[in-house]
Amino acid sequence: MARPARTTRPLLDVASCLLRADFRGTELYGWQIIRETGRTGPTVYGILDRLEDMHWITGYWDEQGSDDNRPRRRFYRLTDDGRTQVRELLAARRPEELARLAEPGDRAPGLGLPRGSIAPGGAQ
Repeated sequence: MARPARTTRPLLDVASCLLRADFRGTELYGWQIIRETGRTGPTVYGILDRLEDMHWITGYWDEQGSDDNRPRRRFYRLTDDGRTQVRELLAARRPEELARLAEPGDRAPGLGLPRGSIAPGGAQ
């Protein structure tokens, strides 16, 4: 599995944002990630491109109706391998944040911890 050449704060911010969405069972489009991370568009989209090249995420364009008066959105979600890699990355670089993500308040109601997730304290 490919790894990022450098682990930067923006990369960790985007990875954390994607993992939060994964825990909730949702997908995000680029503008949502920009707003949530507070990073610039070029920074976020550059990271998303790299994550997609490494097969950590998949992206797809939404289906836009002819009466829709907005630009098409590209949605992103973690792949199974990406989910594992992001958890490992956050466990190494931001363990307290990963522990907070694993708390029940960060998941949609009725969902348990995602497959193979790391619970607080490192237990699986």
